[in-house]
Amino acid sequence: MQRFWCHPLFFEPVHAQTPAPASVQSVKACLSDAHRAFDFWIGVWDVTAAGQDRATASSRISRDHGGCVIREDYTTKSGYTGMSMSFYDAAQKKWHQTWMGTDGSALFIEGGLNAEGEMVLANRNTLYYARGMVINRITWTARDDGSVRQHWQTSTDDGASWSTMFDGLYVRQVPQPAP
Repeated sequence: MQRFWCHPLFFEPVHAQTPAPASVQSVKACLSDAHRAFDFWIGVWDVTAAGQDRATASSRISRDHGGCVIREDYTTKSGYTGMSMSFYDAAQKKWHQTWMGTDGSALFIEGGLNAEGEMVLANRNTLYYARGMVINRITWTARDDGSVRQHWQTSTDDGASWSTMFDGLYVRQVPQPAP
């Protein structure tokens, strides 16, 4: 049996190397409407899982790296933590998100706004998806009251039916007065 060895330095996905078009390589590279489509999620949030009467987690979502990255830092009341990095790739005209949690779970999803203005990202059409894998689809919906619903669904039958993995409501934290 022959083995193939590749230095980790050369094992990065090619799509991560996609250069931005010259038209967006300026100081204001990430200020287009497409780059700002996920701004409704930015904030400091209490997250309440469906069926719960109080927050089960907190999440801080911010813009970093010149406004080109949306970073999420997520912490549950039980101590689980995770972070995501989301960004708009102007060359592919897609949003990408990478999630990593303290349980070692990683998720790579991509997509964009649907006709209703919801951000819908899924792993089905990514380089990391192979037919027969579980399909993950996460939908973020900005609500009229300023909250955001995050609905994570999975499918084991190629998208014919969906099960809810997580359904959470993000409500902005109320700043506490200084003592």
